[in-house]
Amino acid sequence: MAPLERSDLPAADTVFRLAFGTILGLEEPLRFADGADPIRSRWAADPGRAFKAVLDGELLGSAFVSRWGSFAVFGPLTVRPDVWERGIGSRLWEACLPVVDGWGVTQTGLFTFAESTKHVHLYRKHGFWPRFLTVLTEKPVERAAARVETLAALDRPGRAEALTGCRKVTDAVYHGLDLTSEIEAVLARDAGDVVLVRDEDDVAGFAVCHVGPGSEAVQNTCYVKFAAVGPGDGAPETLAAVLDSCERFAASRHATRLEVGVNLAREGAARVLTERGHRTFRQGVAMHRPNREGFNHAAAFVLDDWR
Repeated sequence: MAPLERSDLPAADTVFRLAFGTILGLEEPLRFADGADPIRSRWAADPGRAFKAVLDGELLGSAFVSRWGSFAVFGPLTVRPDVWERGIGSRLWEACLPVVDGWGVTQTGLFTFAESTKHVHLYRKHGFWPRFLTVLTEKPVERAAARVETLAALDRPGRAEALTGCRKVTDAVYHGLDLTSEIEAVLARDAGDVVLVRDEDDVAGFAVCHVGPGSEAVQNTCYVKFAAVGPGDGAPETLAAVLDSCERFAASRHATRLEVGVNLAREGAARVLTERGHRTFRQGVAMHRPNREGFNHAAAFVLDDWR
């Protein structure tokens, strides 16, 4: 195991598409996630969080870990199909483990295929426990393009103030949860933007949206990687307002499809998506290390999928 380097990215991207495309039974596995660029996106966010497995100079797999303040997300982990069942996935996790432990996070989460006993068993061996399903949803973009408040459009003082507001929202959801690294990465790569919704002057909710070349969104899609609103009686309405803004932002970027994930333990957030016409196109299971609910519970109005 070794750090993933820039020169490895084309091979890592090929393995990523081939592995997931094979698992899903696609006729052309290398067309998996067509148009999306998650490998380069995750690596660019912080190369020190990416690792590779190599044999005789050939890249066999890669793994990534991301830090969201007090919470870590593991994945994607992918291994070339012709070397499956050789323990490479376990060794890639073991390469990531010192990074995660060094952060001192209170929980780590991942998304995997619920129907795959092999994947669930792999992660259980390393202290993860399966809990609720996470659904990946989609809907056509129907709102007209309209001006919405985004982080990139703000001046430096305004951006700093809004980032502080975003951290207040996430900290209210789960102590120490902080999406700053994801926000900075999407802005630095011009891979989307952060949509903001306010209650008077305060940030009441936000969404990290990927869209276009170099992003984690597939073709013609705006992918909401993370969205959250503060807890309280008005959370459903605020989340709906965030989604309205996401759809208008998507239209302004000429996306025709909105993709959003949600864990079904977050019943209220899932109902908001259903009421707005989102339909599930794929599902998996959220696995937690340690086995605690974290921010996957009914009072959390959060949208993400941990892929």
